[in-house]
Formats: sequence, C-alpha cells, structure tokens
Amino acid sequence: MDDTGLLVIVDAANVVGSVPDGWWRDRRGAAERLRDRLAAEGVPGHPGPVEIVLVTEGAARGVESVPGVLLDPAQGSGDDRMVDLVAEAGVFFFFFFFSDRELRRRVTSLGADVTGPRAVRPAGGAWAPRRDG
Repeated sequence: MDDTGLLVIVDAANVVGSVPDGWWRDRRGAAERLRDRLAAEGVPGHPGPVEIVLVTEGAARGVESVPGVLLDPAQGSGDDRMVDLVAEAGVFFFFFFFSDRELRRRVTSLGADVTGPRAVRPAGGAWAPRRDG
C-alpha cells in the first residue's frame, strides 16, 4: 500500500451484526451487501486513496472480492486475522470498524486507529434485504 493512502480493515461480522435487520438469516448475503456498499460508496469522510479489506468468517467466508474491496476470509478467528493484518501492514494509517473492546485493545496497542460500525452503516442503520425472485 502507498504510505499516503489509508488502509481500512472492516470486521464484516461486527458491522452487519450491529443492526438487528435479519442478517442472521443470510450471513453471506449480509456480507455481500456490505461489500457492495463499500465498493460503491467507499468510506465516509475519506475521499483520498483508500484500500479496503473486509474480513469475513463463518458462513460469510466464501464472499469474493470486487474492485475496491479485498475480501480476507479468516481461516480461524476473524479477530486474530485482523490483528495479523495490522502487524503485517507496517503502515501508520488504519481505521477499523468494530465495537469489540478486546479487539480494540489489541489493535490500538499496535498503533491502529479505531472507530465503531456506525461509520460504515447506511443511513437509517439497515441494509435493504435481498429480494430473490
């Protein structure tokens, strides 16, 4: 990553789980909607170069990358994968979107900046459910 850009690591499970909109009935679909929203709209308040990494786990692990959003399927704990990404990146600009206090402690100890899931949720809080057929 270019050191003038911003690395944004998004915890898919935490962001979609922050709104009780039925996401648990279609975890993969909820992660895809988040991915698509991030690809289309980027990160509010950050118009410059942004590299978005969306970390998925569990049922959402099979979601694929699209232009603008790199999917990183955690093979184990999503939290552990995000900590590894911070340690591997070696850059100073990070924004994480999650509300897990222990994860917040772990990544801020590595120099990451953290904000909550509201920063990437749509206005009104919920994603429109998928209508298939």
